Parts: sequence; C-alpha cells; structure tokens
Amino acid sequence: MAVYVDDAVTLWRGQRWAHLMADTLDELHAFSARLGLPRRAFQNKTSGAHYDVPAPMREQAIALGAVAISRHVDRALVRAVIANAKAQGRGERN
Repeated sequence: MAVYVDDAVTLWRGQRWAHLMADTLDELHAFSARLGLPRRAFQNKTSGAHYDVPAPMREQAIALGAVAISRHVDRALVRAVIANAKAQGRGERN
C-alpha cells in the first residue's frame, strides 16, 4: 500500500497546492493525521478522494514516506492513482 502526493501545481490563495491520495482511504486518513491535517480537510469528491496540501507540506509528506508522483513523468502511475481516488470518492472502493 502507498500514499501519493502529486506535483504542487494548483495556485490558490497565493500558494501552490498538491493532492495527497492513497491506495486505501484508511491509509490516506492515517497518513494525513501524521501530517497534522484535520479530518474535515478531507475532500470526498467524485473527482477523487484526497487532501489538498500546500507545497511545504508536500515536502513533509515525502519525508514521511509519501511517493512523489509527477503528471509530467509518471503519467501512467498518476492516471492509476487518480482513477483509484475517483472510485473511492464515488464509494466504489475504501
């Protein structure tokens, strides 16, 4: 099982943000708690179950063992991770 964090490319409120996703929701929630993210920050959307993390927290996530994925380099892996997150957001997977 793994936790993934994509490139911090989304600009919002003057910061770059990334998405924290995982193979399972349990793993995602446990990891986000280690990062200090409140459960209310969880975004359970049909576009993909995830937490948004600012760029500095992305680096913390990587230091804690999250797998850094890049839309520019790891396209097949990114597609698979996002497909899994979308299935989780629709309630098809835990």
